[in-house]
Amino acid sequence: MTETEDDIRTRPTPDEVHEDIYGEDGSIRLDFLAIVGAAIADRDLLFLRQHVARLHESELGDLIEAIQPDQRIALVRLLGDDFDMTALTEVDEAIRLQIVGHLPNAQIAAAIGDLDSDDAVYILEDLDKEDRDEILAQLPFTERVRLRRALEYPESSAGRRMQTEFVAVPPFWTVGQTIDYMRDEEGLPESFTQIFVIDPTFKLLGVIDLDRILRTKRLVKIETIMRETNHPIPAEMDQEEAAQLFEQYDLLSAAVVDESGRLVGVLTIDDVVDVIQEEAEEDLMRLGGVGDEELSDNIAETSRSRVPWLAVNLFTAFVSASVISLFEATIEQVVALAILMPIVAGMGGNAGSQTMTVTVRALATRNLDIHNAWRVARREAGVGLINGVLFGCLVGTVAAIWFQDIHIGGLITTAMLINMFAAAMAGITIPILLVRAGADPAVSSAVFVTAITDTTGFFSFLGLATWWFGIGIGS
Repeated sequence: MTETEDDIRTRPTPDEVHEDIYGEDGSIRLDFLAIVGAAIADRDLLFLRQHVARLHESELGDLIEAIQPDQRIALVRLLGDDFDMTALTEVDEAIRLQIVGHLPNAQIAAAIGDLDSDDAVYILEDLDKEDRDEILAQLPFTERVRLRRALEYPESSAGRRMQTEFVAVPPFWTVGQTIDYMRDEEGLPESFTQIFVIDPTFKLLGVIDLDRILRTKRLVKIETIMRETNHPIPAEMDQEEAAQLFEQYDLLSAAVVDESGRLVGVLTIDDVVDVIQEEAEEDLMRLGGVGDEELSDNIAETSRSRVPWLAVNLFTAFVSASVISLFEATIEQVVALAILMPIVAGMGGNAGSQTMTVTVRALATRNLDIHNAWRVARREAGVGLINGVLFGCLVGTVAAIWFQDIHIGGLITTAMLINMFAAAMAGITIPILLVRAGADPAVSSAVFVTAITDTTGFFSFLGLATWWFGIGIGS
């Protein structure tokens, strides 16, 4: 089906399509989605090239995620060479694989050749080895070697995130030679803020900011104005650690070096911002026990990612239930206890989650270490005691009035004080102990903190009641 003059006349003109594709809530406007959907259905190439192909890569990524799955493939195929493959770095992994899986490897190779190396690696790393090798085989030798080297570095390392295009010059060059080189050389990155200085073996010697180059006379030698690179990043370093260096030293870019100190790439602030966002999102998802789940995952994948920690939580729930069963006789004689138990456990769980969240984030950002752990633990213990007294007295007063029994009020006040103190201590000690054991506290902490607060809450409340009312356990 080809577009007709009637199709073109009925399609909105450039003035009728607003420049801003987002609504007030930050999502893609529904009217724009409808127009794009109709253009895809009618194969309106003119409209798609004028109003879709021109979008920024992040906007195009949002649009791809918002339209229907069958429309995504059709859009990419219709745009052909006009489709900005960089947009695939802005979408969920499942969507990226879906689109790439429907494209011939020759088309992917042609598009990869126009991308920055960090974006190319981001797309290639999720492909099957067979497809990846076939795509790389179609690239120029130099580019193929660079991409292969980046792909050999561990996943989530600085080497995977780095850009292999950079500007490097020898120390004996003059400023004038360097400026002429930057003007004439076609293989340089489109944008950069630093020039690296290397020896004949590519070992990193120093760095020069562009503003220093522009302010220095042409005859001055590079070695006289370069400065040491105080924070080169090892290619094997975890990307989160690299991001922390950027944050600590306010870097815009940083050299990436191999184990021999040779320059292999550059890490830029735009990639680091993505890393910070990804790591924060990953920690948040793991705290909820949902792993690497994405919105585009299907039902089976989503269910599979949530099952493991739900199973662990089920086990800890049985542990808590077994504690309750020890005091069955107490509950039978004082029914009010069964009504109030969820309050003790729930408040303890929430208090523990608050402390745990702060602790896990502090560990992730390295703001919590051996030097201040005891001080923070004392603070959390104090907070637990204060909140325990405050809410314990509040709930105790309500319970005493509700059941017209001051003993019930005193019991729940004491139990809440004990449990909220225990919750605060569990919230800080469990993540720290998990880190010392080599486990990820973001993944494991929530289940164990909940188990401790539930068990402590039930045991303290029911145990105190058994002692107070003189009821033997199991009698």
